Amino acid sequence: MSKPAHVTIVGAGIVGLCTAWFLQERGVTVTVLDRTGVAAGASWGNAGWVAPALTLPLPEPSIFRYGLKAVVDPASPVYVPIAANSTLLRFLAGFARHSTPRMWRRNMVTFAEINKWSLESFDRMEDGGVASALGHADPFLAAFVNEHDRQAITHEFDEVAAGGGHVSFEKITGDELREFEPSVSTLVTHGLRVNGQRFINPPAFMDVLAASVRARGARIIEGANVMGIRDLGAAGVAVEVAGQDAVLSNEVVIATGAWLGSLARQFGVRQVVQAGRGYSFSVKPPVIPTHPIYLPAQRVACTPLGDRLRVGGMMEFRPADSPADSRRIQTIINAASPMFDGVDWDAREEEWVGSRPCTPDGLPLVGATRSPRVHIAGGHGMWGVTLGPLTGRMLADSITGNDEHPLLAAFDPLR
Repeated sequence: MSKPAHVTIVGAGIVGLCTAWFLQERGVTVTVLDRTGVAAGASWGNAGWVAPALTLPLPEPSIFRYGLKAVVDPASPVYVPIAANSTLLRFLAGFARHSTPRMWRRNMVTFAEINKWSLESFDRMEDGGVASALGHADPFLAAFVNEHDRQAITHEFDEVAAGGGHVSFEKITGDELREFEPSVSTLVTHGLRVNGQRFINPPAFMDVLAASVRARGARIIEGANVMGIRDLGAAGVAVEVAGQDAVLSNEVVIATGAWLGSLARQFGVRQVVQAGRGYSFSVKPPVIPTHPIYLPAQRVACTPLGDRLRVGGMMEFRPADSPADSRRIQTIINAASPMFDGVDWDAREEEWVGSRPCTPDGLPLVGATRSPRVHIAGGHGMWGVTLGPLTGRMLADSITGNDEHPLLAAFDPLR
């Protein structure tokens, strides 16, 4: 196939901009459209972890331990509204089918392969100048109040190994964990140090990435509300933008996160992409942590962002554009506050909600659609940061006629 001269990318989150960056590496001119702006969705307020050890299939057997009563409780870390619509019910049915131990193990084989390539893809971007906001978690820490909770995640690491992956970790005591991070409370009695993980400052990383894409000649058009895409055959594609002239190019990539379905459906993409909304905020402990800290039992992620600590969590299955619900923030505070000392939780800043694009089987949607000129890059669930560069790299290779990565078969948007 011939390499397209010009590709339009709809969506300026991490997946869209990584795709733009790798296309530019291959000599393709790109135009990026976004209805709001760079990192306006889930790419801004997430935990920023580049952590293969924890990049696991989202549909998992442990989800069933919450039970129906728990998941309809607004205080639950996994929340489903009682008044679910038909699309959400279809997503939840598929999600449940893929949450059995057998299906989780089958998907874990794919994720083991994903995790072999994700850090290398970040390395390529780092070598290309997108490096200033990428940190090495040396080590990445996990905190627990008892051995039972710690065993739950070490069991997952054993399953990762059984699926062909590898996680390097050591068990440590709570006191040993506090040697790394003094702000962790004495309630924490057990810990893990996990090696070989990384993290980013999401807003800073996205600023650097957008600047790099612009410096290479791309147009990033903010405030571009895309209304539709027309496949013009050999003439290429036309992206219809409200109140503006259509943007013409040879091919297009749809990377609109939780809003992917509205544009992709006409091109044969039938997978449900459901918003799994996450919440975060920042606080300033007396001693700012310097390592990412995971609270697995509480399902809370804590990431150092220079002069503050970002605290986030929740998986709220509601429409992507629904207003933020302050109860979710309080749920995170209730879970995290006993695990830290000296934090003024009322002095929090940067409260945020963003919509992770989740698929029923937990696998991304990456590749060509029914039209060879229309491509998909989305459905990454909680792992958009970890998989953004890998997605961009694989899709750029596919679009420009290079060897297709074998993972694209598992990510087929038409599956």
